[in-house]
Amino acid sequence: MIRRAEKSDCLNLAALSLQVWLNTYATEGIRKKISEYALSTFTESHFLKLLDQASCNILVYEEEDHLVGFVLVDIESRFNESSSAGYEVVTLYVSTHFQGQGIGKKLLKKIESLYGSPFWLSTWINNHGAIAFYKKLGFQIIGELNFDLEGELHSNHVLSYTGT
Repeated sequence: MIRRAEKSDCLNLAALSLQVWLNTYATEGIRKKISEYALSTFTESHFLKLLDQASCNILVYEEEDHLVGFVLVDIESRFNESSSAGYEVVTLYVSTHFQGQGIGKKLLKKIESLYGSPFWLSTWINNHGAIAFYKKLGFQIIGELNFDLEGELHSNHVLSYTGT
């Protein structure tokens, strides 16, 4: 089931984010910068603040009352100050245990039905599974940006989806 996130979901959103983020980005193990970023960013209060932002929306995907995925959009965010790429999908996370079941695709289709297309997102250049997933859905690489992890710059592809 897909629905809008509520304040009562924020603790679970934080836990799922920690699970997915660490599984995706801590591929060589845990170190101080990774731990500090993950534990200071993915908090219940972080998601409560996002729910209060008018430009943001979080949709959750549940199976049997368990959160297994979510998508966060910022309808005001633009890539390179251009409106041609549309709004931003800030985060699309699906629990590792549920990947490959069409949940990410369903969440993206839901936001497209709510906000239209085009939209854009970024993903780490070494996240080959995510890149293949997005390309299979029709996303195109339109640029790059860097994720700053406490002074370490990590290259990300920017992908755009223009619709079906």
